[in-house]
Amino acid sequence: MEIVDSLMVKIALIGLLGIGAQWVAWRTGRPAIALMLIVGIIAGPVLGIIDPERDFGALQEPIIKLAVAVILFEGGLSLNFRELRQAGGAVTMMVLIAGPIAWILGTAAAHYGAGLSWEISALLGGIMIVTGPTVIGPMLRTLRVPARVRNILKWEGIVNDPIGALLAVGIYAYITYEGPDANIAVISMDVLAASFIAGLLGAALGFAITWLFPRGHVPEYLKAPFLLVTVIAGFVIADLIKHETGLITVTVMGVVLANRHIYSSQALHRFKEDLAVLLISGVFIILSATLDWETVQQFQARFIIFLVLLLFFVRPISVLVALLFSSVPWRERLFIAWIAPRGIVAVAITGLFALRLSEYGMPGAEALVPLSFAVVIATIFAHGFSAAWVAEKLGIEEGKGEGVLIVGATRWSIALGKLLKSMEIDVMIADTSQFALRRAKQEEIRIHRGDILDEAHNDNIDLGEFQHLIVATDDDSHNQLITADLGPEMGFDQITRLSNDSRGKSKVGYGRILFESGADFTSLLDRERAGWRFSKTRITPVFSAEEYRRNLNDDEEPLAVHKEDGRLLFFATEARPAIETGDVVISFVAPDTPEERKADRAAKEDEKSAE
Repeated sequence: MEIVDSLMVKIALIGLLGIGAQWVAWRTGRPAIALMLIVGIIAGPVLGIIDPERDFGALQEPIIKLAVAVILFEGGLSLNFRELRQAGGAVTMMVLIAGPIAWILGTAAAHYGAGLSWEISALLGGIMIVTGPTVIGPMLRTLRVPARVRNILKWEGIVNDPIGALLAVGIYAYITYEGPDANIAVISMDVLAASFIAGLLGAALGFAITWLFPRGHVPEYLKAPFLLVTVIAGFVIADLIKHETGLITVTVMGVVLANRHIYSSQALHRFKEDLAVLLISGVFIILSATLDWETVQQFQARFIIFLVLLLFFVRPISVLVALLFSSVPWRERLFIAWIAPRGIVAVAITGLFALRLSEYGMPGAEALVPLSFAVVIATIFAHGFSAAWVAEKLGIEEGKGEGVLIVGATRWSIALGKLLKSMEIDVMIADTSQFALRRAKQEEIRIHRGDILDEAHNDNIDLGEFQHLIVATDDDSHNQLITADLGPEMGFDQITRLSNDSRGKSKVGYGRILFESGADFTSLLDRERAGWRFSKTRITPVFSAEEYRRNLNDDEEPLAVHKEDGRLLFFATEARPAIETGDVVISFVAPDTPEERKADRAAKEDEKSAE
């Protein structure tokens, strides 16, 4: 009973540490993968709280492999062919040209730099071409670089993961094959045939899902678990045919689902994304906790030469040669040439083949594990902590999104957009009606015609450039739908909406109602027609927040607070931002002038004194 309780505590601790590290990364802006690595090392070899080999035993390898399968499938779900409109040629060159060059140069670096045999060097060089969604995803989540750069790095990482694994499989087969036909051609055909079968299996499962789900053959409450079990089953079946080909199956299955319409696709994708975040956190903690002192002691000084070659020679040359004749701007090429962090797949596959080759009696195989950990640690810290700085120096860092997106072009929303624009805040108004957008265009406000849900999911609008979304159409149901659908994407605290319910009540899951009073859509339009306007007031030591509140008449209220650091915080039925000295408060006020208000207050005070 004590053992079970102990293991339960450790499983809970792994989850807590992984998600906690990601939360700290979000709060501080630090790379999540680096923090998870640090936490895992502290909990593992430093404090000895978590020892995966002791705690999980024989379950450790299948747990990691199945987790990697689900993570890679979720990565495949994000590979929409629409993204290849700008990056398609570059992605192809990164896979077909940069990959082989990186393998050849990586092999040479391992042989001459780390002193490994040619066979072990070729195995390590093949594995090191992988980057993968486990490291690229968390890194890109904290960066705002051009969409083309994100798509190239994302596609390269996900597609190269199974390719690197299969290279290792082929080289391992060549090293250990002792039959009379031990030649590269036979082994290559064997690996390619197994890969082809694995790809067909993934495509078949993907098409099967897209046939079953829309026709109602699987109930809604079973779709997510049905999909998860199918992914695991497909991975296991392919892996039984040939080791590591399951990675191809789950990747192809994800790509098929990403590019074929199925009902509930967004809900399923979010489920997989949430699961992938949890699995990445857990597996990173487990793998970094396996780095024991014995492995550290096997690290040799000459391995540093290999790391330097990998970082500053292998990756830059392979990328720059591959993209030499592409349309990708030079600044973006240089950024891509620097970014190549390795993660779970590299460590897991290297550890697997190190064990097999050691059992086979291959000299030098024991060096694979410390080298793989060294590569992961070096690349995560080097690329994770420098990515934002390098992007800024190259001029491709787009900065934190500080714009405001308003959905619904009405007289009220256009007036708000005009005021925000006068404060040098980037504003975009989106609507399906070209006619409704005419007045916004006349005010020189940026416009976008189209349904916001379609535009966001098709990546026609980059939601990352906006710090807040105001949903202000005349259709309350559509407002609720937009908020519920885009809430998980942007964060529900970054979305407010107008309600047609005069009571101003916000339903759970449908976002915050704009204004403290929850003023409804119709009353706001009526006030706007009556001459109400938006005003801005700076809070100073002389004119305090309390004084500002006292100057507001009945029904007048603050809309938002513009902080000195660029944040724009909106008042809502469930949000009361603090108003501080130096802030600019945006209000929706009656049309009378300040002089009229002053005279009115003076008259009221005279009446009170007369009484």
